[in-house]
Amino acid sequence: MYFKIMEKDNYEQIVFFQDKETGLKGVTVIHNTKLGPSLGGSRLWDYATDEEAVIDCIRLARGMTYKSAGAGLKLGGGKTVLIGDPKKVKNEAYFKKFGEFVERLNGNYITAADMNTTTEDMKAINLSTNHVVGLEGKSGNPSPVTALGAFYSLKASLKHLYNDIQLVIIPMLF
Repeated sequence: MYFKIMEKDNYEQIVFFQDKETGLKGVTVIHNTKLGPSLGGSRLWDYATDEEAVIDCIRLARGMTYKSAGAGLKLGGGKTVLIGDPKKVKNEAYFKKFGEFVERLNGNYITAADMNTTTEDMKAINLSTNHVVGLEGKSGNPSPVTALGAFYSLKASLKHLYNDIQLVIIPMLF
């Protein structure tokens, strides 16, 4: 099934990894590296099934390719899904071990914070790899910029649909 998806949308790589000692279990998907290394956040979620996690990661990686290209970045798209309950698995050793897996991708994937991961987690990943962004004192927490991008996207969509953004947004605020 995964090879059919990869072939249809030109995915480059799906990498599964796990570490019994830390409880780390996840998947990294690299969709495209034609413009540069793939960039995508690492989300931590307690998925109902492994298949659900992989499908989510595949979908998100492709979106990151378009997001990077649309922003004019010399980056491709990728994503990581870490499978587990954030309240139970998160610790420095867990993220340091994940950094070791990122390092094995030889710079083809750069990770960042996403759902249930923080700049503090990125710091732990950075103990094992330099292929990480979203570090305090550097690019920092991407959430505010992501939210602003989502707002501008909604605004552009509404303007396209209704040709007058003010008529749409003002009633929604009250």
